[in-house]
Amino acid sequence: MRYIITLIGASLFAAPAAAEVPRVVTDIGPVHSLVAQVMGDLGEPQLLLERGADPHSFQLRPSQAADVAAAQLVVWIGPEMTPWLDRALDSLSADAPQLALLGANGSMTLAYAEGDDHDHDHEEEAEPEGTEEHARNHSGADPHAWLDPGNAVVWLDLIASELSRIDPANAATYAANAKTAITGVQALDTDLQAQLAPLQSRPFVVFHDAYRYFTGHYGLTVAGTLAFGDAAAPGAERLSELRSSLESGNAICIFPEAAHDPKQVALMAEGTDVRIGNALEPEGSTLTPGPALYDTLMRGLAQTLTDCLTATN
Repeated sequence: MRYIITLIGASLFAAPAAAEVPRVVTDIGPVHSLVAQVMGDLGEPQLLLERGADPHSFQLRPSQAADVAAAQLVVWIGPEMTPWLDRALDSLSADAPQLALLGANGSMTLAYAEGDDHDHDHEEEAEPEGTEEHARNHSGADPHAWLDPGNAVVWLDLIASELSRIDPANAATYAANAKTAITGVQALDTDLQAQLAPLQSRPFVVFHDAYRYFTGHYGLTVAGTLAFGDAAAPGAERLSELRSSLESGNAICIFPEAAHDPKQVALMAEGTDVRIGNALEPEGSTLTPGPALYDTLMRGLAQTLTDCLTATN
């Protein structure tokens, strides 16, 4: 018995201390989901954006600001999507490494095209030049890049590489988790390609221009958008043009958006043959956070489109 106890004690003292997993902070649900998949059972990243909150205009609580300051890694889309985190990082002088995913090496970024909704100035929705709202709605890169699964694949590798650099003791686990997650995203993409291919010639209208990564990747046809940007109200001329298009039969469905008032969508469709679909959710802010959120978000978008665009009455 003494011999067994001695061996156990020796093994305990000889065992290396468990590596401390980095404290990781993320901005929005899709990013949190990808990071959570890479971290796996090693630890859980923190999601700053509260459920149901606007990802563009969110305000950090003091405790969340302290978490950002104490983070060992901040993974976020970038200031184009979450300017409040950009301000926090500047004001807190956080020394934590940052991984901004929008435009990261190997990923694909869409710029708002010249002459599109984000470059028009209309009296009803124009913001003062030089303000954050003006910049966000009228210029720069479209930040909704997670809606292209090809970007998710690239980002999973980048997240694993950055975590491995900070925490080399767990590098093999991060790499294995990323490989599993990439396989999952690729399977998701294959499923959605098959599901959405029959819808490519069926035009529809969305609430605002947040879906081009998704529609471009799957070859879908957007016939128009109701609002110019995330925070811009559509002007009378815009609404009149869109109404005429719907009356002419140029769209099968029009979709409201989660966290936005659906009344304007209903008014736009009233008296036309256009069907009103269920609300789309491009940012996952109403979904349950966690590793499964990315898959749930993408499949939810595809199913919402499918349900309306294939309806028979």
